[in-house]
Amino acid sequence: MWKFFIDHWRDGIEILLLAACIYQVYRAFRATRGAQILVGLVTILIVLTLVSAIFRFEVIQWIITRAAAVLAFALIVIFQPELRTGLARLGSNRLFSLYGRRRVDFLERFADAVLHLSKKRVGALFAFQRDVSLKEQLDTGVVLDARFSPELSFAVFNPKSPLHDGGMIIADDRVAGAACVFPVTEREMQDRSTGLRHRAAIGLTERTDAIAVVVSEETGAVSICQNGVLMRNLTDQQFREKISDLFFSGKPSHDTEPAPQLDRKDSVTAAGDRDLVSH
Repeated sequence: MWKFFIDHWRDGIEILLLAACIYQVYRAFRATRGAQILVGLVTILIVLTLVSAIFRFEVIQWIITRAAAVLAFALIVIFQPELRTGLARLGSNRLFSLYGRRRVDFLERFADAVLHLSKKRVGALFAFQRDVSLKEQLDTGVVLDARFSPELSFAVFNPKSPLHDGGMIIADDRVAGAACVFPVTEREMQDRSTGLRHRAAIGLTERTDAIAVVVSEETGAVSICQNGVLMRNLTDQQFREKISDLFFSGKPSHDTEPAPQLDRKDSVTAAGDRDLVSH
């Protein structure tokens, strides 16, 4: 037993390193849009390879061997957006990020602003830029570069404001822009009451590592979206705790159970969301 360990301990370490790398790649890419397509293609390729090896289908083996290099290049081109997003998430490590009192103060001001908008039933859509740049979305709106405050958020999302139609992008705890158009998710929603504002939050977080916060104009319900996972109808306490966890623990939402649908009458409806994202 000891001799076997001495002879093969490097193999064990190598297996552990490969397993850890594969798992991290899986975590990074599983929330991207093309992940299921990629898994399907890889599954088909593996099945064809095994079948051809078992039954000695020489023609299929020859085709797979010759097409492997071309297929790998084609996948890089086809899934370029998903690869870029996944690699950005894989390369981000918030364990070494420093969050001082300034970040705490900002999150408290932001939570107060969101809950104030919720009580006033003023619809709003916020997006926090993280490792993946939101410049593409910022270019569709109005650049502000201003210090965030509850008064500014209320002024921007006031229905009579020319900037209320769209989303606000926050970068480095400052308002980078407003009236920005976010991509709407293309996947079919099981809940037909999900409005355009919430679909825009899902679409943006599917394509980037941003965190989106939505306030329903119709009901005042507050929702948080990350990695395409929408946590809806959060109470004041739940919202404060969740927004703090996301920015200080760095734990992705797809590793936690989504917040339960609260038994409230103010469920999100589509009618109240459609007028805040530009067509």
